[in-house]
Amino acid sequence: MPDVILEIRELQASAAGKEILRGVNLTIRAGEVHAVMGPNASGKSTLAYVLAGREGYEATAGTVRYAGNDLLAMPSEARARAGLFLAFQYPVEIPGMTTLQFLKAALNSLRKHRGLEELDAIDFLALVRERVQLLDVDADFLNRPLNAGFSGGEKKRNEILQMAFLDPKLAILAETDSGLDIDALKIVAGGVNALRSQDRAMLLITHYQRLLNFVVPDYVHVLLNGRIVKSGGKELAVRVEERGYGWLEEPGDRIFAPKVTP
Repeated sequence: MPDVILEIRELQASAAGKEILRGVNLTIRAGEVHAVMGPNASGKSTLAYVLAGREGYEATAGTVRYAGNDLLAMPSEARARAGLFLAFQYPVEIPGMTTLQFLKAALNSLRKHRGLEELDAIDFLALVRERVQLLDVDADFLNRPLNAGFSGGEKKRNEILQMAFLDPKLAILAETDSGLDIDALKIVAGGVNALRSQDRAMLLITHYQRLLNFVVPDYVHVLLNGRIVKSGGKELAVRVEERGYGWLEEPGDRIFAPKVTP
């Protein structure tokens, strides 16, 4: 059986003094792609930010194990160096640095931490050619300032390109489909699919089912009111798209017990 990459048990979390996550349970193994769906204010973004260690988001109860380690005890930079990658819904713009410069600095920083030699210009450019071909990215894209003046689709493609270079163990893609037209969505989804592997786990966070038409997950989970209330396969996402989220709540704010991945 594949190794457990992420194990979340009864996770509670808050932001700005407000309780948002109220007992999340989730297990993700190597090679698996999980999707978390939910309406606005359900806790999806909070889950991603707590896992990444973003400032202002505090875990107040529960445990999170990442590759056997206590994730919540690790600073955010240590999580990144350990192979946890977060693709942001709204990527940051850095006008004074090209995408190529950023990728080289990030990759060599990671290699240094792992006790590996930094890549020289020749080896780095060879890796660039390989990754650009894999993701079908225009090489000119790399010489533009990082995300500055990029369209929404270009920013999301850039996040996937960064993921390809950093080769994470766990990739969390937060609202990757947000603001994308169908052509951009297909391109981004193609990049995500190209990076699926038996050694990497992925967590997709989305409002809508349409992303899952192109990146087919192994498991789908519905997050409502800070809890995962139902889990299943891709058919669950289709049902949510057809019926909305209301059918998952019973009168009195009672919820269905979730299926926890063994």
